[in-house]
Amino acid sequence: MASAFQLDHAHALTLPASWSEQRWYAVYTCANREKRVAAEIGARAVEHFLPVYSSVRRWKDRRVSLELPLFRGYVFVRLALCNRLCVLQIPGIVRLVGFNGQPAALPDQEIEILRSGLSQSLHAEPHQFLTVGRRVRIVRGPLKGMEGVLVRRRNRVRFVISLDLIQRSVAVEVEDTDVVSIV
Repeated sequence: MASAFQLDHAHALTLPASWSEQRWYAVYTCANREKRVAAEIGARAVEHFLPVYSSVRRWKDRRVSLELPLFRGYVFVRLALCNRLCVLQIPGIVRLVGFNGQPAALPDQEIEILRSGLSQSLHAEPHQFLTVGRRVRIVRGPLKGMEGVLVRRRNRVRFVISLDLIQRSVAVEVEDTDVVSIV
């Protein structure tokens, strides 16, 4: 089995070139620690993304509007793997999400479209993870280029974006004319 690390001529350990590239990774956090983790990541000057949505909760004596993480238990960070230790040392972080002990990068374009689309005040909310259904691509609007599943709810069209790596989905209301089917 080949190792990701290699010894050079001076018997020093060299890292693969891909470890110096900045990529987006999902960070798995302890329960309800996403905002604290994101604040600490920001304090360490690491680019990060914590998408939130607004939810109104009703208690006995009042209603409260809360900002909750769109992907519970996850914060997205953009970093080079060789610098991952500065993030992994933050209290509340469990690990970088990956396979066989190796962190897996998320598609840069997907995260960038999600970031720009959600920053334009689209109403998004968590949705059950979907992998099957009518596959479509957004052709207009802030999420242009994203692929997902089209579902209908209360006579409205909803576009469900699924991130396979973390097994989470988010739903956004769209117009019928903004999507095309993928064959």
